[in-house]
Amino acid sequence: MAHINSDHLRTFLAIHDAGSVTGGAARIGRSQSAASLQIRQLEDVIGQPLFRRHGRGVSLTPAGEKLRPVARHVIQSLDTTLSELRGGGLKGKLRIGMPDDHDRSDLANIISSFAALHPDVELEVHCALGSGFAAALKSGALDLAVYEVPEPGKDDIVLRQDHLVWMCGRDHDVSALDILPVAVFDHDCWWRDLALSGLDEAGRPYQVVFTSESATGVRAAVQAGIAAGLLSVSEDPEAFRPLEGLNTRHPTYLVLQKARDASGPVCEAMCEAIRDAFAS
Repeated sequence: MAHINSDHLRTFLAIHDAGSVTGGAARIGRSQSAASLQIRQLEDVIGQPLFRRHGRGVSLTPAGEKLRPVARHVIQSLDTTLSELRGGGLKGKLRIGMPDDHDRSDLANIISSFAALHPDVELEVHCALGSGFAAALKSGALDLAVYEVPEPGKDDIVLRQDHLVWMCGRDHDVSALDILPVAVFDHDCWWRDLALSGLDEAGRPYQVVFTSESATGVRAAVQAGIAAGLLSVSEDPEAFRPLEGLNTRHPTYLVLQKARDASGPVCEAMCEAIRDAFAS
């Protein structure tokens, strides 16, 4: 009788979380060919394909979607059991801030895996726009925070560098309009300030027609054709395209920051888990 191998499930989850075979293989320290072989073996056992291949990576088939929550539960249960059997696990409390947008899924998976491996650690996770995280770290309301900044500080751990560019919906060109409709965050933050000051400097007439608490809302408005928006250059090219006439690229950094008094094995273990995940 055929059985599902837990190593194959780890590879399956790593590829799904990374969005590509190459990225998933790097996360688990395997070669691309070895990871591909494990997926083929898993698909042979199940009798159905688990991934659809496309130009930008992979996505789950219906069979893959059905397997995903089961695989996550199995792997977390195995990791938790191993930690309990070994004994001497980490104990304590950690308060973490993470952005409430497209990075949330990756970070949630990292935190979920950490919680399964260290069940005696109490994790308090705050999902919000990152504009308030620096103050929360300074006041001691948070121990760690992951969010976007225009320039990293000397003590920041840079997880990823990206660029912001003006985007419009793939099927909605608003660049020819005399007054450019724009979507921005609904309160003061560096991303909103960068967007509006950049338009002022370029001498481009504009009108704010959509505001949102998160990048997810801005992204949705741009894709729907309501407005243009300052978005990541790595956005899905099937949904977005650069806006003609505004070609400036603005650097942005996803960073991990610690509160001044945050230390100890729990804090360091979480920092290491986040660093390792993004390094892969």
